[in-house]
Parts: sequence; structure tokens; C-alpha cells
Amino acid sequence: MKSVVRPVMFAAVVGLAALTGGALLPSAPLPGLGASPAAAALPLGAVSGGTIAPMLEQVTPAVVNISVLSQAPQAENPLLRDPFFRRFFNLPDQMPQGRPQVSAGSGVIVDARNGYVVTNSHVVENAQEIAVTLKDRRRLRAKLIGRDAATDIALLQIKADGLTALQLGDSDRSQVGDFVVAIGNPFGLGQTVTSGIVSALGRSGLKIEGYEDFIQTDASINPGNSGGALVNFQGELIGINTAIIGPAGGSVGIGFAVPVTIVRSVMEQLREFGEVRRGRLGVAIQDLTPDLAESMSLKGDEGALIAKIERGSPADNGGLRSGDVVVAVDGRPIRSATDFRNRIGLLRVGTPVQLTVVRSGGQKSVTVRTER
Repeated sequence: MKSVVRPVMFAAVVGLAALTGGALLPSAPLPGLGASPAAAALPLGAVSGGTIAPMLEQVTPAVVNISVLSQAPQAENPLLRDPFFRRFFNLPDQMPQGRPQVSAGSGVIVDARNGYVVTNSHVVENAQEIAVTLKDRRRLRAKLIGRDAATDIALLQIKADGLTALQLGDSDRSQVGDFVVAIGNPFGLGQTVTSGIVSALGRSGLKIEGYEDFIQTDASINPGNSGGALVNFQGELIGINTAIIGPAGGSVGIGFAVPVTIVRSVMEQLREFGEVRRGRLGVAIQDLTPDLAESMSLKGDEGALIAKIERGSPADNGGLRSGDVVVAVDGRPIRSATDFRNRIGLLRVGTPVQLTVVRSGGQKSVTVRTER
């Protein structure tokens, strides 16, 4: 049986009943994101006495269930889109809508003061109404602040007192073999916790999203876990669960989460602009294969080879050349062309970036400012 990559969202077709909840509220600033823990963020948990129950007791109130009311797509003959065809057969100008559909997913409160909740973009795609259910069973109407399909991240906002936010960790410090916990709403059952380890880092090429740098885990992730938390044993959020590989749509121990370093960058722009405004350099890149590395007398095969530079682009004006090998961005090593694309694609327009490149056997530092 062929295995496929699936977003982990649970859906069902239902009647016309609307989602209940409180009033919507306008967007508000998201203070300190990236510089300090979110408001009312949890203290670091700890594993003691052979159990993680004390840590989960602190963490789980920050993980919510999300219900989305949307219209199920309706099978349609292409001829029905032709106004002349509809007029000839006396069909109405407006064709009937698809049946209402409720999808179940998960989310994570990242700012208790302002009620910000992060989830997957595919969870709230085409949403007409969004409801968030807290662990204490309060059900609240949510406002969509913005979503970014390229990273599969969306930002919601709810209005409630007594919220608990999950502390953001540093996914760049994660290592293969670290113990992790996945928390979400599988199959619409309600909040569920599973545990496992980090199986791999920097997974890409899955063609799930435009920007892929996934954390892979064997913690069970199933439909409905989309947008839920991947947490380390210190009680820190290190990823947002987004997809699985499974022949029948269930967990086989291969799940993927968007690293919190990506999530943090996307959230900041969604809060400020309602969208992600990506910068560009104007280069075509490719992986540095062992054969290319040997032909260029390079010691390793990690980095991104600049194959072509667009004339008049930021890269051209900044002094980059075809044949340069980018080995670091702002001092952080680059593993591959995908890694380089992710780093640049998550920078804001107008951000200066320092590239370390290998040219003619030596290293050179080049500063380039991204443009839209």
C-alpha cells in the first residue's frame, strides 16, 4: 500500500447549526514575542518520579481544540459554470452551495494577555466561523488574524480571562533523540497526549508546504492533531504538529511539526500585517553535491550553490557572484539550498542579512538587504 503525506485535520459534514462563542475583538499588539516569554507563560516543567504528569498539568491548559465551520466542496459539472448553458436550461444564476462542514483541529495559546492562538493554516482554510474550546470547556468565538499557507501557520485571537500561554522554546537546540510530547485533538476525541522522541531534524522535500524544515517525531499524531503542540520535557513549545505519513490516514510513527523558530517569525508578521511579507535576494540556488564540492576543492558538501543571479537584484547590487557557495546566514550554518531558501524566505522585506560565502577557496562576508 502506498504511503502518503497527509495534513492531520479531522472533518465531518453536519447540519446548519452555527458555532457558539463570545464576541470577536480587534487585533492587538503582541508584546515581547521573540524577546521574552508570552504573557502568563508557563514556568519550565520537569520530569520527576518517572512521570511527566506535573509538567503536563502546567502545559495542557495552553492547548485548545478548534472547530471550523465551512462549506464542503460540491462536485460540479464544468458546464454549470457557463452562464449561457445555465440560461439555456433555465438554471438559476447562483448555484447551490455545498453542504456545511465542521472540521476539528488543535491550537496553542501563545499570548494569554492578548488571546493569541496559533494553529495550522489548513485548519482554518475557507472558514466561515471558528470556535476555540479550552481545557476547562469554555467555548469561544475566534477571529482569524491572518494565515500563511506557505508555512501552514495561522494566528487566531480569542477574548477570555484566565488564559494560560505556552512558553516558546528554541527548536534550533533540539537534537535527535530528545523526548517530546504531542498534544492535540485526534479524531475529535478531545485533548490527548502522546509521547515519543525527535526522530529527525530539517526534513524537507515532502511537498506539503512551500517552506519545509520539519521536526520529525514518532509521537503519535493523527487527524485532528493539526495545529497542536509538540513540547519538550521542559514544558516548552518546540513545534506545531502539521502532517503525517500514513497509508490509511492514521499514525505509523512518522509525524512532522513546524519548528517554533519558523512559527515565531510568521506569527510576528501575521500580527503586524495580517500576512507574511517575504524578502527576496534574486538568486537561483542548488544543493552542493559531493561531486560539485570536490570539483570546487571544498572540504564539505554543506551549503547552497548560487547558480544564477538576477541582474539588478539585491544579490547583484550586494556583490554576490554565480558560483559562490553560501555556508552561513547571519552566522548560522547553512545545510542545503532548501535551508538557505527557508532562512531568506522568512526574513522581512528590507532586512539586512550577512552571508558567509566561499569564493575562490576563501571565505568572504557579504551583506545584502532583502527586497520584495
